[in-house]
Amino acid sequence: MNDRPLVTAGWLHDHLHDETVRIIDTSWHMPASGRDSRAEHERQHVPGAVFFDLDQHSSPSQLPHMMPGAEQFSRVMSQLGISESHCIVVYDSLGLFSAARLWWMLRHFGARQVFVLDGGLPAWLQAGFPLESGVPEPEPAHFSIGQAAFAVASSTDVLKASQTGESLVLDARSEARFLGEEKEVRPGLRSGHVPGSVSMPFTDLLDNGFLKPNEQLRTILTSRGVSSERAVITTCGSGVTAAIISLALECIGVSDVALYDGSWTEWGALEDMPVASG
Repeated sequence: MNDRPLVTAGWLHDHLHDETVRIIDTSWHMPASGRDSRAEHERQHVPGAVFFDLDQHSSPSQLPHMMPGAEQFSRVMSQLGISESHCIVVYDSLGLFSAARLWWMLRHFGARQVFVLDGGLPAWLQAGFPLESGVPEPEPAHFSIGQAAFAVASSTDVLKASQTGESLVLDARSEARFLGEEKEVRPGLRSGHVPGSVSMPFTDLLDNGFLKPNEQLRTILTSRGVSSERAVITTCGSGVTAAIISLALECIGVSDVALYDGSWTEWGALEDMPVASG
């Protein structure tokens, strides 16, 4: 383990049976992929890992996988055998995609020792480490909600940032979607971006499913306007990959970071919110 909120497959393998370590598979795929993350988890997962469903364990809303309330999140984590004092390692089956979202949620609700498996399940498989199947039955724990490390931004917060420039808004979607050159997949959404926001495709922060070294992250993010003196709001399509930017910012010591939970799925559907393109 190092100063980044990440662990290697080797570290996790060495600490697989530590009493304080808990592992969560939070794999999630775009609806069009046709993949079933829960079924895939039941077929194969890191030994001892429980499954957290981003869609099932979300706040009731027309928007996808919105942040659950504190009581709901505490109940689900407790049922999964997770307490806020455990050393929690989260991963996904794509390398680094949806795991950052749960990392951010756990930190928001007060857990402090939360790490992402760098390279995810592919890194575990590449190392030749063992897998298990089935549905784990963890011993219940108690997850106590603590002080939030990160804030949740609303459309109002993003509008203010757009108008005043007080906060830097970083968009994790592809540049084509940001520019409005690529049509949004979800029906009814306008194409483009929040006026004044900056394109920061999450894929530019990754190298084959691994987060790039801090020096490279700092170079990339500062080129987008990131500095220690300015707050940041991260956004994306539906609040998942925005958390990868949040994770990268954590690695380089930028802490005043909020995530726009509704992201473009909300903004693009709000007719009274301005949209820029090009």
